[in-house]
Amino acid sequence: MQRDFAAHAGGLAAEKELGEQGLRVCTELFWAWEIYQHTSDRTELKRRVRKLRRELKPILTRHAGKAARYRHGRGFARNLLKVWPALWTFDSIDGVQPTNNHAERGLQGAVIYRKLSLGSRSENGERRIERLLSAHTTCRLQRRSLHVYLVDLLGAHSRGDPAPLLA
Repeated sequence: MQRDFAAHAGGLAAEKELGEQGLRVCTELFWAWEIYQHTSDRTELKRRVRKLRRELKPILTRHAGKAARYRHGRGFARNLLKVWPALWTFDSIDGVQPTNNHAERGLQGAVIYRKLSLGSRSENGERRIERLLSAHTTCRLQRRSLHVYLVDLLGAHSRGDPAPLLA
């Protein structure tokens, strides 16, 4: 979300206004999260987040409107309003963070592989690589051996059995 606000801040007029106001809210939000990380005071986090929610929602509502001057940020603002409750889950549920850094780190190896290998030459090859990279990441997160999983998968396939689950 912060990257999207930064992209809009580089625009003109209403789009720039949306981006700059959104970036200000993001900065304050991450500062509130930083304070929470050090103090573990969830009441203070909720108070700060409530204030930021009250500031951001009218901005998004205005930019989600039909006025022609808001056309560049309209879709972004509408999408954020659609997922509004989910944006703030971190302030009330332990273990949920306001960033997606963990997910991005999980995908980083796959992204680097695809860039270095230049992809595949077929649609089937792309699907195969996607599935292998997904299985690799899941096995790593579950501290399972990818090799053992693939041996089990190929054995089940040759017998006509259902594929073993990664859950």
